[in-house]
Amino acid sequence: MKVLKDILYKVSINAVVGDTGIAINAIHFDSRKIGNSDLFVAVKGTVSDGHSFIEKAIELKAVAVICENLPEILIDGVTYVQVDNSNSALAILASNFYGFPSENLKLIGVTGTNGKTTVASLLYQLFKSAGYKVGLLSTVKILVDNIEYKATHTTPDSLTINKYLKEMNDEGVEFCFMEVSSHGIHQCRTEGLLFEGGIFTNLSHDHLDYHNTFAEYRDVKKTFFDELSENAFALVNVDDKNGLVMLQNTKAKKYTYALKSYADYKAQILENQFGGLLLKVNDSEVWTKLIGNFNAYNVLAIYATAELLGLEKVEVLRLVSDLESVSGRFQYLISEEKITAIVDYAHTPDALKNVLETINSIRTKNEELITVVGCGGDRDKTKRPKMGHIATELSTKVIFTSDNPRSEDPDEILKDIEKGVEPQNYKKSLTIVDRAQAIKTACQLAQPNDIILIAGKGHESYQEINGERFDFDDYKTVQEFLKQLQK
Repeated sequence: MKVLKDILYKVSINAVVGDTGIAINAIHFDSRKIGNSDLFVAVKGTVSDGHSFIEKAIELKAVAVICENLPEILIDGVTYVQVDNSNSALAILASNFYGFPSENLKLIGVTGTNGKTTVASLLYQLFKSAGYKVGLLSTVKILVDNIEYKATHTTPDSLTINKYLKEMNDEGVEFCFMEVSSHGIHQCRTEGLLFEGGIFTNLSHDHLDYHNTFAEYRDVKKTFFDELSENAFALVNVDDKNGLVMLQNTKAKKYTYALKSYADYKAQILENQFGGLLLKVNDSEVWTKLIGNFNAYNVLAIYATAELLGLEKVEVLRLVSDLESVSGRFQYLISEEKITAIVDYAHTPDALKNVLETINSIRTKNEELITVVGCGGDRDKTKRPKMGHIATELSTKVIFTSDNPRSEDPDEILKDIEKGVEPQNYKKSLTIVDRAQAIKTACQLAQPNDIILIAGKGHESYQEINGERFDFDDYKTVQEFLKQLQK
């Protein structure tokens, strides 16, 4: 139990009605979870407004309410706290309630359009190998040292973040690596957290269904760096023109990395093959099992971060060479028929282009490159034709299929994708709505030495259709179909 006035510390308050000396058992922003002596935070979401559930929360024995608009009827014995922004208040309340857990470890935030999961996950892997107790908050999973929890969002809600950070404190975790999405920043989920450092990977076309313009999307990312303390570091990719934008107003110590530009941490690709990459990082060579130009950037960000966090250079190089690829990120298998199947999360135009260009830079051009790709429903529609254009331009054959159609008609999504196909590429593509059938067809079309890329869902083990999640795993599906061909 915590006293309300204590967990209101640093919350910007407009008005208070009632007693702030009452004991609070738990904080919730979902009225269905409210129990006796709980605090309800009425948050305005994209689908529903928590203010509509204040009465319900009180019926379930909430003793205090945080809200932006006070209800017309105030119930005796309930304390009401009016704030400007409930999301911001929730983040600060959560940090206070759990005892400021981000201050008791070194928290590193990774933001950017592509590479967040790979960088955060591999930093977790590297520091674990170095003998530290480590935490991870990622799209793929949440890890409290060796204890794994399922992840539901790229950046969890602020209550969940602080709850797991508190668990990390209890387990003696020293470092935590966390993906920071633009949604999470905009919805104040990272407010009240103390970051030891921030990493910027890149910025490209994504989430314009949520952010009105690319400039708004960029500026939201920038606020993460604006709020870093002078004791933190900001590490940015300056081959992306937005890297220097991220540094403009930050108080943090500034560091840069690049393959093509002058930077504090510089890498050169010496060898690039399906077995991995040979890189020259500053003045040292290192072999990594990771594949492709985009992973050269990821390795460089990981190397720089490990050094900035105090690890010795020689040890970092050794640990980098042992890193294993992340689930659903350029994850590949080679069948007995010598068909290579690659599963990748590439769900933005830039990510798809990077993966296809990487494959094309490695393959001999004597084999076919068959791409299976779709686009998610209820998301940014403007990227769909771009994905169609990139896929058909950089592949020898393309099968357009369903991704997570959600509430949209899959056929309409596919029509949007097809609009991007240039006339000279019409014959390269076909459309199969059923994702399993599309993957099966790709396997049937493939000959020995051909390459199949299945893009868009990566690590996801489900397909979301009309509000339901059905079991579906790209890697397991292609693995099974390739096995069937061997019989």
